[in-house]
Amino acid sequence: MSLGRILVVDDEESMCQYLSILLGKEGYEVQTANSGAAALRLQESAPCDVVMTDIQMPGMDGIQLLKGMRAVDPQMPIVIMTAYATEQSAIDAVNLGAFSYLQKTCKNDEIKIVIRNAMQLRRAESENRQLKRELKKKKSKQQMIGQSPRMRSVFKMIDKIAATPATVMIYGDSGTGKELVARAIHDRSHRAQGPFVAINCGAIPETLLESQLFGHVKGSFTGADRDHDGFCQQAEGGTIFLDEIGEMPQSTQVKLLRMLQEREVIPVGSAQAVKVDLRVIAATNRDLELEVAEGRFRTDLFFRLNVIPLKLPALRERIEDIPLLADHFLRRFLPEEYQGGLSAMLDDEAMQCLQSYEWPGNVRELENVIERACIMREGTRIGVRDLPPGLHGQTGAPVPQATLVGGMVSLEDLEKAHILQVLEAVAWHKKRAAEILQINPSTLYRKLLRYGVGQDRIGFEDDDDPDRAAADRVVDAVQSVGDDPEATADEPAAPRPEPVAIE
Repeated sequence: MSLGRILVVDDEESMCQYLSILLGKEGYEVQTANSGAAALRLQESAPCDVVMTDIQMPGMDGIQLLKGMRAVDPQMPIVIMTAYATEQSAIDAVNLGAFSYLQKTCKNDEIKIVIRNAMQLRRAESENRQLKRELKKKKSKQQMIGQSPRMRSVFKMIDKIAATPATVMIYGDSGTGKELVARAIHDRSHRAQGPFVAINCGAIPETLLESQLFGHVKGSFTGADRDHDGFCQQAEGGTIFLDEIGEMPQSTQVKLLRMLQEREVIPVGSAQAVKVDLRVIAATNRDLELEVAEGRFRTDLFFRLNVIPLKLPALRERIEDIPLLADHFLRRFLPEEYQGGLSAMLDDEAMQCLQSYEWPGNVRELENVIERACIMREGTRIGVRDLPPGLHGQTGAPVPQATLVGGMVSLEDLEKAHILQVLEAVAWHKKRAAEILQINPSTLYRKLLRYGVGQDRIGFEDDDDPDRAAADRVVDAVQSVGDDPEATADEPAAPRPEPVAIE
């Protein structure tokens, strides 16, 4: 069994043969190259563990090869050899990242010791990366909670696809944990050491989306005072997560298709393509096949993204996981008091209430309900009285039933019923309700004014909240135009999210 693979680079064939024999007898697998360019090609096709290179070679010398190897693999131990040793050349090599520096006249035992130490370092770094990967796996498993058959199927699927470079499309309702799944796939992949960049395609204005995804050059448009790397370039070596891909305008869909096909992007205002090395994971809560059929989503892009589809179940489809999730959130919100377990903290009636609710906001809504119950509870245990009224049939404001208009259900009444149900579930916390509904808080405010309900509860909880100011502008516009609040009240653009990167 080989102790490791070593690449010897020297323009003298006799030196390559000598080191091959010496190190081969020690149990190493040795490959040789007579130039720096050949060594880089060999490293791409058959990666080695340690490189030994002459410092003076025609064409690409040892220092240039060191830089090239470090660009491919920053942790690669590289041993520099020379027949003309100087103190300055040794210092330069070490400063550039060389593991060690040897004279060609050194003894065989010295060569063996240096190679043995370099190989031990390589193994230690490899084990360290593996341990970090395992820790990330455990962390992602702790975040993704569930023992139901549906969730066990999801976990099994994640393990299967994480090791592949394939593009993944995650389907699921809002609040089902699509980004958690994307992070779990990234953390278990060979790109785990690279960045994880997550963006919401529906939260970035159409006019800025192309620039944010693919970058721009200085002077390409008003305000572009410097070159900017897009999210695709920021995800180099890692994973980019495109949430709500169904919201992407078709003009940007064309450019995303090119990136997937050619693995390159063209920044706005530039004619030069930039190569990118990344994995793409997309997610949506829409029926993309229907979007394709109705012409709102490109067919060719759909098939590029839908290589491996992964469907996440809604919380109502896995009610057996609700006790586990409740336990997890109680431990988070009551770390000092939560000692006696779930049964000591949440009574049976309250648990039955949680398991009988439909959960339109899925896990995110359950988290909000548990946090509210921890704050609002009147005793040591959480009972039905501590849950939002909407969960146990009591409501502070009537939630209307959908009415029939000409024999059909009114969509406006359906929307109104759903919005008020979510508001009751989160105790009329407007910001959280807007997050669950995935609309701007000022849009929610305007809809409540149009419905004419909950007037005594309208108003954002934090006076310093910028959404409060936006909502106040909407109210002023509504009052100025009468009963038609949408006549002049423009919804403010959603803020551009910052990319999330996990090193």
